[in-house]
Amino acid sequence: MIIGVPKEIKNRENRVGLVPSGVKSLAAQGHKVLVQKGAGLGSGVSDEAYVNAGASIVPHAADAWAADMVIKVKEPLFSEFELLRPGQILFTYLHLAAEKKLTEVLVERKVTGIAYETIQEADHSLPLLRPMSEVAGRMSAQVGAFYLQSSWGNTNSGKGILLGGVPGVMPGHVVVLGGGVAGSHAAKVALGMGAMVTIIDQDARRLEYLEHIFAGRVLTLMSNIDNIEESVSKADLLIGSVLLPGAKAPKLVSRKSIASMSPGSVVVDIAVDQGGCVETCRPTSHESPTFVEEGVIHYCVTNMPGAVSRTSTYALTNVTLKYALQLAEKGPETAAKNSPAIVKGFNTYQGKVVHEAVAKAHGLTYSALSL
Repeated sequence: MIIGVPKEIKNRENRVGLVPSGVKSLAAQGHKVLVQKGAGLGSGVSDEAYVNAGASIVPHAADAWAADMVIKVKEPLFSEFELLRPGQILFTYLHLAAEKKLTEVLVERKVTGIAYETIQEADHSLPLLRPMSEVAGRMSAQVGAFYLQSSWGNTNSGKGILLGGVPGVMPGHVVVLGGGVAGSHAAKVALGMGAMVTIIDQDARRLEYLEHIFAGRVLTLMSNIDNIEESVSKADLLIGSVLLPGAKAPKLVSRKSIASMSPGSVVVDIAVDQGGCVETCRPTSHESPTFVEEGVIHYCVTNMPGAVSRTSTYALTNVTLKYALQLAEKGPETAAKNSPAIVKGFNTYQGKVVHEAVAKAHGLTYSALSL
């Protein structure tokens, strides 16, 4: 199989779909890997390193997109739509529940869209989402702490709070909405900074687990309207990390609740890739990461891990390569027949939406995957 690795074009997205070790593994199975010139530079990977691993460097994006399977990091943008073609395998983060136009284009062009974020193992884990959730979770506490400062911008200013406080002064209060992978890593870093941390989740067993691993240093609350509203109103930093695999994130925090936060408080909505779990959230970029609504600073960057590209790229390839090898060796149909996890990764196939949550998000016809 011919595999293409184009350079990412999303705003300040410096990750890349494969590192040289991944190229070497694919080449060892007899596959041809085409890497667009400069694709890895943002992650500290030179063209020479790819060549030494067995890849061919191609000058233009179209050359990499001409492959049988394209391995990327982020969903195609408008300028890449024309490069999509029938039967092509697109293996990347798609987040289609928040991208109706892209969903329609993938259907129209009969692309086999296999999404990292919906590949799911028998234990319900999301192995290709996990490393980026870990990165985004840890980043969310760092980013929130920065924007709580009162001196980071000319026009916008945080509350002037040091998350950890100092002896004799109260620390900041961090509320984490969703106690999954991203939420638990956000809590871990916030606790390390010395903040008071509240985690809200709808799964009593998960809350029990978090209570145990954090040795009682976090407050855990069951997710309901009253607990969310009361906690949000007292938060200095609200971190949204709610996930429904493949589906739009539920809007659990209303504009009214955001308005109840004191001016200069901060919201970091990790769930923005799936539409966000905060009503006042809208996607932002690394170039222009924040906006203010109801006096509250919102950080809603859709590709947070792109800011720590080297760490993120290597962490991502560590988990995607296993599935990429199966897709390349067996083809998508046979790979799916042999792997229930890969089946769940299929979002579009032969001109149909084959992921129920994606179809529901956009009111499109859902077709069960038939191989």
